Amino acid sequence: MLHSLPLFHRLTGQPVIVLGHGEAAEAKRRLVQRAGGQVVEDLAEGIDTGARLAFIAHEDEGAARADAIRARGAGLLVNVVDRPELCDFTTPSLVDRDPVIIAVGTGGASAGLAKALRLRLERLLPQGLGALADALFRARGGMRSRWPTGSERRRALDAALDEGGALDPLREQAGDAVSGWLAGDAAADAGTFAIALRSADPDDLTLREARWLGQADAVVAGPGVPGAILARARADAARLSPADPLPDQGIVVRISAASAGN
Repeated sequence: MLHSLPLFHRLTGQPVIVLGHGEAAEAKRRLVQRAGGQVVEDLAEGIDTGARLAFIAHEDEGAARADAIRARGAGLLVNVVDRPELCDFTTPSLVDRDPVIIAVGTGGASAGLAKALRLRLERLLPQGLGALADALFRARGGMRSRWPTGSERRRALDAALDEGGALDPLREQAGDAVSGWLAGDAAADAGTFAIALRSADPDDLTLREARWLGQADAVVAGPGVPGAILARARADAARLSPADPLPDQGIVVRISAASAGN
């Protein structure tokens, strides 16, 4: 189960309350401004101007708790620095490849761990990743013309963005990569694939099995298949029982439960 729901909140032009002094408060002010928000440093003023979020960075725990209670009572969502038990939301460590944003969060357990993961990802992701996203956005009309249905478009794009694919996002792409892919032979995977579980641990899935689940249009699983395995499938993939009729196109993944001895 997710300990919290990750969301991307649009702040451009919106008032955001930031209370406190010192390095932590300044970091929150910079974060709000980086997202286009307007920093308000007075709680009452922020409430009056329609703020929906409040960052509280007091060193004194009593003052932080009191302001958190006041802000929450006014209907705001509250983040209290270094006090996850007082938070309605936490702020992740960000990898910025505009418009691609990758957020790494630990639910307030360890900001240091989130930062270390973010720095590792920074080295892995090419600087041109945002340009690839923009090119794919501009190509939506062309993709609709070539693949009329949503499932056809998704399968073609999944194949292109897969490891080693024409648009592999972990490779630096040429400026015309998307138009070249769209004009070329962009075959999309389809078919029925079987996964025989070796255990209830999703980490025991092979890379190929994990890719099938991530790209599936439909997942066929009986009651013995663990929820942790099903959580690796596309969120909008159809969930079917073994008795249900199978779709006649797309990627269908059949999962059989691990034997009792595993």
